[in-house]
Amino acid sequence: MQCLLSKWYTYSRGNMKIKYELIKTEKNTQSRLGKIITKYGEYETPMFMPVGTVGSVKNISPEELYEVNSGIILANTYHLWLRPGEDIVANAGGIQKFMNYQGPMLTDSGGFQVFSLAKPKDISEEGVKFKSHLNGESLFLTPEKSIEIQQKIGADIIMSFDECVAYPSTYEYMEKSVERTLAWAKRGKDTYKDNNQSLFGIVQGGEYPDLREKCAKELIKIGFDGYAVGGTSVGEGKEVMYKMVEYSTKHLPEDKLRYLMGVGEPIDILNGVERGIDIFDCVNPTRLARHGHAYTKYGKINMKNSQYKEDLSPLDECDCYTCKNYTKSYLRHLITANEMLGSRLLSIHNIRFLIKLTENIRKSIKEDKFIEYKKEFERDYYGIK
Repeated sequence: MQCLLSKWYTYSRGNMKIKYELIKTEKNTQSRLGKIITKYGEYETPMFMPVGTVGSVKNISPEELYEVNSGIILANTYHLWLRPGEDIVANAGGIQKFMNYQGPMLTDSGGFQVFSLAKPKDISEEGVKFKSHLNGESLFLTPEKSIEIQQKIGADIIMSFDECVAYPSTYEYMEKSVERTLAWAKRGKDTYKDNNQSLFGIVQGGEYPDLREKCAKELIKIGFDGYAVGGTSVGEGKEVMYKMVEYSTKHLPEDKLRYLMGVGEPIDILNGVERGIDIFDCVNPTRLARHGHAYTKYGKINMKNSQYKEDLSPLDECDCYTCKNYTKSYLRHLITANEMLGSRLLSIHNIRFLIKLTENIRKSIKEDKFIEYKKEFERDYYGIK
């Protein structure tokens, strides 16, 4: 286990900005074994980060997150800005105290949600105009405002405000978008007050290698505590996504943490690690659980299927609470009866599945056997003969 947290350990460390240490690069790939040092403890990478959009990982308590060996979790700036509001979170002592999670946290910039709500004509050099998805209220978000909100929320890692562009996009538009993202990154950095929060820049550039290179190099000149790869999983196919990642990581400094935003399917984690990514996040584990789906060693399964009606075996070869205590038959019963416990138990399992995947990945990197592990996982997961 990475780090079982205690309140004594948490508060004994005091305030400190996270630090990243590169332990080794696997000899056959760009996959990296690293360590994140925080005031809550030390955590190895690669790491999967569960998503707690509104200050809660859906269906899971903080105590259950500790049990699945969670490290960093993510909260969403846009949603917390709208409700309950960043001042309420700040007055509670910050996001960890507000939600009682004794571990490191990250907030995104709100950019992805904004651009899913905004129209192209509403995006200007100053910021973005859009309407609240809750009540239609007119809102305006700028890089300065995004940083100010995140600093009040108080997560350990905060993100630059960037423009996330849907795929496909023309070279001409993406070139202008990269310039906008860089300008916003500079403005956000100028607004940022160093209070032991780490500020990350976000590499954009679509599928164009020269734009990815330019964006990465210019962000490095501005200077950030870590770097994210953005603008992936926005409509492109898998191979295009992996090229986007590769075009970005090859230009990033080795001594800084690398984050692939919004990507967390098992095969994508493996391919991201192979290209030098350290941390991942995705809503899929809990979203799939709410629809009755579960990750297993032998692929994703739908628990509503009748084949599990009398199946008294565990869900998977897993060390999670769900697999230790419940059968497929019972889980199917809960899901088909629309009992909330069903989606809770599947959520616990799905998150543990991805965290366990990254634990196994770390072991394979330590042994310089990442490719062998990746092939074995894919063979089982996809039933490759």
